[in-house]
Amino acid sequence: MGRVNEKVILVTGGARGMGAAHARLLVAEGAKVVITDILHTEGEALAAELGTSAVYVRQDVTQPEEWARAVATAESSFGALHGLVNNAGIASMAPIEQFPLDQWNKVIAVNLTGAFLGMQAALPAIRRGGGGSIVNISSVEGLRGTAGLHAYVASNFGVRGITKSAALEAAASGVRVNSIHPGFITTPMTESFDPSTFPIPLGRAGRPQEVSQAVLFLLSDESSYLTGSEIVIDGGLTTGVPHKWLAPEYFF
Repeated sequence: MGRVNEKVILVTGGARGMGAAHARLLVAEGAKVVITDILHTEGEALAAELGTSAVYVRQDVTQPEEWARAVATAESSFGALHGLVNNAGIASMAPIEQFPLDQWNKVIAVNLTGAFLGMQAALPAIRRGGGGSIVNISSVEGLRGTAGLHAYVASNFGVRGITKSAALEAAASGVRVNSIHPGFITTPMTESFDPSTFPIPLGRAGRPQEVSQAVLFLLSDESSYLTGSEIVIDGGLTTGVPHKWLAPEYFF
């Protein structure tokens, strides 16, 4: 208990799935959490569940003015901002020849531009708060390719890269920036997929709480010498080459 005691953390995409798991664990470990999402009902319900240690702000992460409002809420509600979890993300699947441009733009806007805008908005506040940590949730698709997930792959490679460039800039002012790369995690985003069709050495899908433990570590002072790093949480999925690739028709 108390591993992030009195730290103020902003978690995007925090209304459900991994984001909600992060928020619950952070509050349990002593943090004050600003939950943001476009899922208004779920976000308000989670904030109510967590009590006075959490507030909910409706936020579209692609809009700079909404980032400014979310950061201002953190400072006005809890007095400072010490950490950011860029967790909001979406995916869209289609063969590359038929991948709609509007879907490409939307995925890039939420996953990559959203993380960029978040760091841009949060860094000055975290510096004002005395330093802290930014955690960018990427994916194993930021380490490899997957057929059909072209925009998702591109955005997550981008998140992995900008994590490192931001870490270089932020280090001198006491702000660490790291990325997490989950594999197949049981969330609403993956509910239409069967984990048994994936070559996961540990033989099961991951749980959101297992990703949250890494988020907690990176936001805590326990990870004080980590910046520009990436933590892969995938049950071994990316460790080796699968013996048999799935046929393209499985994806489409």
